[in-house]
Amino acid sequence: MKKYYFTSESVTEGHPDKLCDSISDRILDECLRQDKESRVAVETFASGNKITIAGQITSNAKLDVEKIARDTVKEIGFDNEETDMDYRTFELDINITKQSQDIAMGVDTGGAGDQGIMFGFACNETEEYMPYSIYMAHKLSKRLTEARKKGILNYLRPDGKTQVTVEYEDNKPKRIENILVSTQHLDSVDTETLRKDVKKEIIDAVIPQEMMDENTKIFINPTGRFVIGGPLGDTGLTGRKIIVDTYGGYARHGGGAFSGKDATKVDRSAAYMVRFIAKNIVANGYADKCEIQVSYAIGVEKPLSIYVNTYGTGKMNDEEIAKLIEDKFDLTPNGIINYLNLKEPIYSKTTNYGHFGKPDLPWEKIIKL
Repeated sequence: MKKYYFTSESVTEGHPDKLCDSISDRILDECLRQDKESRVAVETFASGNKITIAGQITSNAKLDVEKIARDTVKEIGFDNEETDMDYRTFELDINITKQSQDIAMGVDTGGAGDQGIMFGFACNETEEYMPYSIYMAHKLSKRLTEARKKGILNYLRPDGKTQVTVEYEDNKPKRIENILVSTQHLDSVDTETLRKDVKKEIIDAVIPQEMMDENTKIFINPTGRFVIGGPLGDTGLTGRKIIVDTYGGYARHGGGAFSGKDATKVDRSAAYMVRFIAKNIVANGYADKCEIQVSYAIGVEKPLSIYVNTYGTGKMNDEEIAKLIEDKFDLTPNGIINYLNLKEPIYSKTTNYGHFGKPDLPWEKIIKL
């Protein structure tokens, strides 16, 4: 019997890095709403009560970047510069230029917008074909935000993190070993009340009872106090939560971030496509788990390589699956964009609680292979 532990973390939409991802993805969506051919690569940086937005946009869209930024900060719930940030008063610095002609030259002909490696993964541990640890960590983070916005725990503030350690037996999730929840809160609540409420309204509301036992260790705000949060407590930057965005470390990551990039950037579109293919290989019963890697060169249409690993769970060998992928799917940037309909303004849906495992996104649909 093989036994091991695996841990994944998630963050709420008020985490400073996620605040930045949200602004970048909303700018992208607004560009695509007005002009489907928009080329966007936007980074956001947040520190204290200041936000900097920089990058390249080539688009016919008429953008009010300041309105997008302030509306996003407001919706997340930042309205107090003493504890995190205030959507009404934060300072904004915008530095946006057009896409470099050297890059455009490669993309205009249908080539990849950059070189790079991308990974896609799926396993049958959950109905969403996601690893159990990241799936549960995301559910906890989402519930934290829900409890705050619905007033269930009205002393919560936007920033927060969760972490779940799962005990595996023979490669299957058996029980949860550790749960960690750190949430920003108003100064008016005492630690004992917060811990009791978070256990009841967040952990017990999300984690299946049969996955916890008397040996499951629970940590809630381990330092006892988390009043200063958001960009006042820690700087935020677009693209810094790539493991939270993907598989919680359970599968590999190519290193390219997603948020703020249109689909000509294979960092994003190819990662979505190989997730789609990996999910369908598992959903169609070809394997219990599957990881796929592709690589691209800037300006070149087809991937330079395709690698498949089913970890010995495949019903056919990995080379045959790789051949099946090559024959069935168009993995050129334009092929991916058209197949998954990636010129639509759908990217704000991806920003928080993972880019994968959400049934309404096009790369999550199940087809017959």
